[in-house]
Amino acid sequence: MINLSILISSSEVSGPGGLFDFNLTLPLVAIQFVLLTVILNVILYNPLLTIIEERKEYILTNLGKASELLSEANKLTAQYEQELTNVRNEAQLEITNSQKIHKEILEVEVNISQKYIDNLLDTIQKDLLAKKNIALSSLDEIVQSLCTDIEARLSI
Repeated sequence: MINLSILISSSEVSGPGGLFDFNLTLPLVAIQFVLLTVILNVILYNPLLTIIEERKEYILTNLGKASELLSEANKLTAQYEQELTNVRNEAQLEITNSQKIHKEILEVEVNISQKYIDNLLDTIQKDLLAKKNIALSSLDEIVQSLCTDIEARLSI
């Protein structure tokens, strides 16, 4: 215990100073702080800021190029969609025209076939009528000859 009391009594500050003693250390600490900030600016912060600026410019340049490419792609898309619409309309028109032409050709062929069939039926009908008349006249002659034979046998 004696040592502790000697230690406490010897640690007392005698004279000016204490906690807020402004002597030559304060300007030295301020100069060290300013010198450290200047050194850090030169060695660390300036290269980092230049790299950050370069990256910012690189990103902005690439972003500008990307937006230009996107607008060009949108223009091309609109152009190709318009061309596709035009081609579809032309194809639909071609299909419609082709259907009309084929329908007309079919109608002409049906009319020709109908005329041919009508002519064929007329000739067949005339031929059958002529054969009927021949058959009737032949039958009339046969009936007349049979009638005369029957009369001849009855009159005997």
